[in-house]
Amino acid sequence: MGKIVIMDHPLLQHKIGLLRRKETPTKDFRELVGEVAMLIYYEASRDLPLTDREIETPLCKTTVKEIAGKKLCIVPILRAGIGLCDGILRINPSAKVGHIGLYRDEETLEPVEYFCKMPSDAAQRDIFVVDPMLATGGSAIAAIELLRKRGIKRIRFLCLIAAPEGLNKLHEAFPDVDIYVGALDEKLNERGYILPGLGDAGDRIFGTK
Repeated sequence: MGKIVIMDHPLLQHKIGLLRRKETPTKDFRELVGEVAMLIYYEASRDLPLTDREIETPLCKTTVKEIAGKKLCIVPILRAGIGLCDGILRINPSAKVGHIGLYRDEETLEPVEYFCKMPSDAAQRDIFVVDPMLATGGSAIAAIELLRKRGIKRIRFLCLIAAPEGLNKLHEAFPDVDIYVGALDEKLNERGYILPGLGDAGDRIFGTK
């Protein structure tokens, strides 16, 4: 059974509070998204398997730990998910990056796929699907379904902010997927936006209001 982790670190909550402010400019918003993503990823990668490796320090030989297997792959859901990648790659620069293109139909609120590109060895990697907002859950579910069809099993989902509706829907659809959330908000409004939320994350990251 996958776990649901709602982050409670004071530094992360402070930065999410800055993200919520409507007067936060694009440059600061973009940087904060990367910083919050880094903090969430730090927790989400806590239980990755390790293996021993013998090395030489400047003084002697010793045995150190390193991440086992084919390492990691970050998969942003386009376009807003790209905003989380820089922060994660700052602390894990060797990770591969896949991309899943989905947009939400404004009438039905259902996700529509338009792009998917993954590393050829993605099925052997630990996959971190990232998106700023988990609102209705439709995009996250569609993205994970695409990965599962490609034989990818080890999947975690990371988001900055979630609504209870989307969180419950995603967990019911994929109970084996670990979900990491920066903040759990109150509800969705009639248009499917998270309240109190922070507005349209993609528009605020890229300055396209």
